[in-house]
Amino acid sequence: GDDDDDDDDDDDDSDDEGGAKKKKKKRGDAAEEGGAADAAPKLTEEEDFDRMTERKISYLLPARHNRHTTAAEAKSTFHGQSELDYQGRSWFDVPAGVRPGDNDHDCFMPKKCVRKLMGHTKGVQTVEFFPRTGHLLLTSSLDGKAKVWDVFGDRNVRRTYAGHDEGIRDAQFSPDGRHFLTTSYDRFVRMWDTETGQSPRAFTNRKMGYCVRFYPKDSNVFLVGCSDNTVAQYDARLPPSQEVVQKYDHHLGPVNTVTFFSEGRRFATTSDDKKVMVWEFPLPVPIKYIAEPSMHSIQSATLHPDGGHWAGQSMDNTIVVYQCGDSKNRQLPKKTINGHNNSGYACRIGFSPNGRYLVSGDGLGKLFFWQWGNGRKVRHFQAHDGGPCMGVDWHPSEPSLLATAGWDNTIKLWN
Repeated sequence: GDDDDDDDDDDDDSDDEGGAKKKKKKRGDAAEEGGAADAAPKLTEEEDFDRMTERKISYLLPARHNRHTTAAEAKSTFHGQSELDYQGRSWFDVPAGVRPGDNDHDCFMPKKCVRKLMGHTKGVQTVEFFPRTGHLLLTSSLDGKAKVWDVFGDRNVRRTYAGHDEGIRDAQFSPDGRHFLTTSYDRFVRMWDTETGQSPRAFTNRKMGYCVRFYPKDSNVFLVGCSDNTVAQYDARLPPSQEVVQKYDHHLGPVNTVTFFSEGRRFATTSDDKKVMVWEFPLPVPIKYIAEPSMHSIQSATLHPDGGHWAGQSMDNTIVVYQCGDSKNRQLPKKTINGHNNSGYACRIGFSPNGRYLVSGDGLGKLFFWQWGNGRKVRHFQAHDGGPCMGVDWHPSEPSLLATAGWDNTIKLWN
């Protein structure tokens, strides 16, 4: 508009037709001088589709990918003196004398913080012990990095994994612990080698991944709950053009959780549409659809050690419990748990290995313990300051060892 006004001022003595021709000529000259850099590039079909599908929620999502978007370079740093000890054993190997958990031992609630782990520069999102043995601890943070810590030795950081431009939303160990996944706000998912720190490629469907879960029977296959209301199934053995092998598309809002049960034959998903769906892997049609007017969005979910129930963090300050299996999949209203303040935060839920206790953080940084049998709250204390307690995990073999993570940039071990 300003350019046109200037042109009009310069051409007061010319008639309308001449002025229009002159203005048109000037625009053409500017385009020739500025080149393609000044002209808005034409959107590709994929970019135009992304803009169309996200136009109503774009303010809630990180920046969209375009044709030039590439993943950040994957880097890893080992922090110990040597990756091998004097006997040639890797830092990744299970220490002598550490036995895997059997889920049958007695468990007790912790009494005090025995170690504070510092190293992340922003809030810590997730914390998870190494499967079965728990000799390592995986953490992921909004600083875009994941770290693995020693648990039974000096309890210092062993390796740092940096491969995202934005904060990490979720992370998970593979069933054998040799790999782990991270999904980030840069819209990329990475699979890491826990021991070497290598991550040769990043996975993306140009959508924001809110949760990521390995398929229990094959560590090359994993599911990602996405911002486009779908669950994307990836196979890491396939080339990038074919890596998404299946899409589960029946939700009406972004998918927040994916929970496998029945030994991986089925899984449940929750979404911002306040619905719960049960799927038979790998069929893209839900076999159960749960929706009630009283239901709220479930932001995180954890399977109970008995494999027949899962608990979800509902946004009405409650934890809801669902029965799951090959025959029945339903909510158990009488087992609804409350007493904490979690609304607005995707605080993770943990269980003691024997299934007797349920534990969860809340938005005020407190840690709560409930008895699983009757839902009675038995203990709570202040675990983190200056923000929510986002992650919690109970050690698979130690009876009273817990790890928590908060937005105060710390990880704490309790015993």
